[in-house]
Amino acid sequence: MRIAIGSDHAGFELKERLRERLTGQGHQVRDFGPASLDPTDYADIAAPLAEAVVDGQHQVGIVICSNGVGVSIAANKVRGARAALCTDTWSARRAREHTDCNVLALGSYVTGHALAAEIVDAFVEADFEGGRHVRRLAKLAAVEAKHSEPQTDLLDEGHERQAQAELSPMA
Repeated sequence: MRIAIGSDHAGFELKERLRERLTGQGHQVRDFGPASLDPTDYADIAAPLAEAVVDGQHQVGIVICSNGVGVSIAANKVRGARAALCTDTWSARRAREHTDCNVLALGSYVTGHALAAEIVDAFVEADFEGGRHVRRLAKLAAVEAKHSEPQTDLLDEGHERQAQAELSPMA
C-alpha cells in the first residue's frame, strides 16, 4: 500500500517508529516530515499530506501531533480528505469500513507506541464496505461542497494581530 506519513515535532518520534514499521511490512511510505525535533507547525505537514492522499498519490495518510486534534483539523480542511482521530483499533477499522476515511490522526502524547502500531494496522488493513455507507458519504460531500467557499474572517481580530506579529520579521 502507498502510505503518506507526517507529524509535527511532538509526533516526530512516533512517526519515525511507525514509518520504519510500515516500510518493514512492505508498504511504500512517503515521509512528509519533519526530519528532526525542531519546532514544526502541524498544518505545514498535515495539509500537503492530505492533498497528496486526495490527489491519489497515496492510498492513505497518517498524521501525528501531541493529541491528534490539530493535524486532524488541518487535514480535514482539504476538500476530499476524511481524517479521523482514533485512539483504539475498533475506531480505526470502523473509520475505514463505514466512513471511508483516508487519513488517520494520532496523538503521540496520549497513545503509546505499541497501541499506535495496532491502530495503524487496523486502519491500513480495513476496506470501505460501501453499501448503505455510500449514501452517507454523499451527504458528507454535499455538506463539504456547501461550506467550501473561501473564508476570510476565520480569525477574530485578536488572533489575527497575534498571527501577524508572529509572522513579522521584527517579532
